[in-house]
Amino acid sequence: MESGAVSVADTLSRKADFPGLLTADGAPWHYLDSAATAQKPQAVIDAMSRAMGADYATVHRGVYARSAEMTLAYEDARRKIARLIGGSEAEVVFTRGATEAINLVAYSYPDKGRVLLSELEHHSNIVPWQLAGWQVDVCPLTADGRIDLDVAEAMLTREHTMVSFAHVSNVLGSVLDAKRAAELAHSVGAKLLLDGCQAVPRLPVDVAALDCDFYAFSAHKLYGPTGIGALWGKAELLDMMPPWQGGGAMIDQVGFARTTYAPPPQRFEAGTPAIVEAIAFGAAFDFVSAIGLDAIHAHEARLVAQTRAALGAMNDVTLFGPEDSAGIVSFLIDGIHPHDLGTILDEANVAIRAGHHCAQPLMAKLGIPATARASFGIYSDEDDVAALLSGIERTRRIFG
Repeated sequence: MESGAVSVADTLSRKADFPGLLTADGAPWHYLDSAATAQKPQAVIDAMSRAMGADYATVHRGVYARSAEMTLAYEDARRKIARLIGGSEAEVVFTRGATEAINLVAYSYPDKGRVLLSELEHHSNIVPWQLAGWQVDVCPLTADGRIDLDVAEAMLTREHTMVSFAHVSNVLGSVLDAKRAAELAHSVGAKLLLDGCQAVPRLPVDVAALDCDFYAFSAHKLYGPTGIGALWGKAELLDMMPPWQGGGAMIDQVGFARTTYAPPPQRFEAGTPAIVEAIAFGAAFDFVSAIGLDAIHAHEARLVAQTRAALGAMNDVTLFGPEDSAGIVSFLIDGIHPHDLGTILDEANVAIRAGHHCAQPLMAKLGIPATARASFGIYSDEDDVAALLSGIERTRRIFG
């Protein structure tokens, strides 16, 4: 996917590719909340509009031509998503998002024992394990905000049947050594699930090279629509897992006495699927592929370095996470609550995230209630960084 990739500057310096990056009066909107959800390029919007309009029909059930064509487009999207992470299409389950993907594994994986999480996990990688009845252990972080795999190695026992870590932290931007995490999990017979929500939009991912067992991510952070995501799982693991939800499409034969189920991935896709969203998910893959994830990562890394350097020069600013954080800069300004900062920045058409970022245990670990978070995307540029810094200076004067 990376071969022949063109630079981000060549393709996306024109923010007109993203109609959401303008205010109602046509002024630039400096959107720095891509870690929450990414803006959508016109190509994705157009694909969704066509799928909802002139091309629309149900999938998998109709014998008429348009249904067959829509089915081909839907399954082609599955192939694209598999290619995005280096997996097989038979191992890709469409879900409503990463949250549902993690819930699916938490509830359906048959060997529920102990699960090792970390202190930086998103709530969607904590609560499902609790609700499904797993015994939860928590791995601490290193001083610079990475999952401490040395401690994880010491903590893991044969009682652990699952390890579930964020590939990239949604607060700190720290990148997990996922290959080593897989080796540690497998050394005690456990499986590794990676929450890839923040990794897939900004890093090349190859599940085979990482040797993880499950990989969960959402479309809307990858410049696609909301309401759809994917779970990749090794074929032999998906095959041993019972269905999580029942209904149409996931069955083989249904009877009142006994029902048999379709093989994966259909086994886990009960009901009419998110047809339009899946096709738009595939269009988002096409868009990102034309740029290349190596180029995207390098582009975001430059903006992160620029932002961290400027903020680090301010005596009243505390930065969180490692220097090489992936696409995310979290920080606090002495005496200014992140919500106040976010509100004042909004007056200058700068959008950041302020709060606990669905990571309350991490906030407790850091001893703070919230952070301000600027997160970048393929449309971000130096003008956005300048607007952020200018807004911060204005806020410091107001509170000074």
